[in-house]
Amino acid sequence: MFEGFRAIEFPGGPEDAGLGRLYRDANEIIVSSITANMPEEAVKNALAGRNFQRKACLIAIGKAAWSMARAAFDGLGGRVGSGIVITKYGHSGGPIGDFEIFEAGHPITDENSVAATERAIGLASGLGESDELIFLVSGGGSALFEKPLPGVTLGDIARLSAKLLESGADISEVNTVRKRLSAVKAGRFAEICGLARVFSVVLSDVIGDRLDIIASGPAAPDLTTARDAWGVVERYGIPVPEAIGKCLDLATPKETPNVTSVVTGSVRTLCGAAEGAARSLGYEPFVLSTEMNCEAAEAGRLIASVARAVKSGDSSIKPPCAVIFGGETVVRVRGGGVGGRNQELALAASVGIDGLDGTVIFSFGSDGTDGPTDAAGGIVDGRVAGELRELGLDPRRFLENNDSHAALKKLRRLVVTGPTGTNVNDISVILSS
Repeated sequence: MFEGFRAIEFPGGPEDAGLGRLYRDANEIIVSSITANMPEEAVKNALAGRNFQRKACLIAIGKAAWSMARAAFDGLGGRVGSGIVITKYGHSGGPIGDFEIFEAGHPITDENSVAATERAIGLASGLGESDELIFLVSGGGSALFEKPLPGVTLGDIARLSAKLLESGADISEVNTVRKRLSAVKAGRFAEICGLARVFSVVLSDVIGDRLDIIASGPAAPDLTTARDAWGVVERYGIPVPEAIGKCLDLATPKETPNVTSVVTGSVRTLCGAAEGAARSLGYEPFVLSTEMNCEAAEAGRLIASVARAVKSGDSSIKPPCAVIFGGETVVRVRGGGVGGRNQELALAASVGIDGLDGTVIFSFGSDGTDGPTDAAGGIVDGRVAGELRELGLDPRRFLENNDSHAALKKLRRLVVTGPTGTNVNDISVILSS
């Protein structure tokens, strides 16, 4: 599905040729890192050599579900029978054989998510000991693959998830809580499959690649406890209704003996691809972290401070260089604006590098989406904060209002890719000439 980055028309003139090259190189790194992490080859490699005694069933969930299902169908041909694909709105690439393809809500679960999940449950629960199921999992599955436990509604899950995210909880903490409210998460889908053999291919969007966290672990042993879940809601001071409290206390599967899982991609491979692309463009690459996990604005300020140290000579890292950070930040919502974690990071970094020459910082989500916007992230240089002020706008006010999308859109500094078909976390890069 990914056909290349919709390149930014650099908003400068001939005198900005050096900075323009940084923007063009940023475009190339974005394209290369996403392209290298498309799931098709990874899925085909994971399935190569697998001996299926009869036609296998297939269920794919997540934002990369369509691409993964297409790869499995092409790679296995007639050895795949019935199939169900559940992905985000706008992420389907069209029919795949006789598979049923559903598009549903993300990041907020909707009725289509539940209806599609019911179809998947119907398929899986009808399997017997001699049957095999190919289960393809990617990020976004937590919202897209859902059936609430009795006594819990979609509204309950949505409200609790929103409160956790707005309070600054990271994705692992959110999933620790909400998977215990689901009939298909925390290993429960593996139980639904009964004695059927399940081969799970997983595209990781979670730091550390924990199978019980990715898509809330529908076919993985649950490594968390009721105490862990209660600890998260108490940490953020979130009141829990009685019905939800009872679900948090329920036991979850600690073993899934019918499941074999393979992780095919992660933020480490994303950073590695960016590293290779930067080197080919003449930069010395440095991967400083693949586990960035903090507030987006804080990450932006930190990355800006690294950029300043590089340019001033106070760092052992010397230009021309590409300094790479992978992971997933969070946004603590304080205002009523629109944005996403990568856009907020980029805008915060623009304040930190205000007036700095020869530096571009960009941050984007590998799936092509960042918050409830059409952008994947943002790209900034040392002139951005000043350009906003020239328009009578204060970049800090945009940050306070969590309105990074509006600020970056005014200056044509959004990274827009459209849905990419993959999902292996986020990456932020300093390019210094």
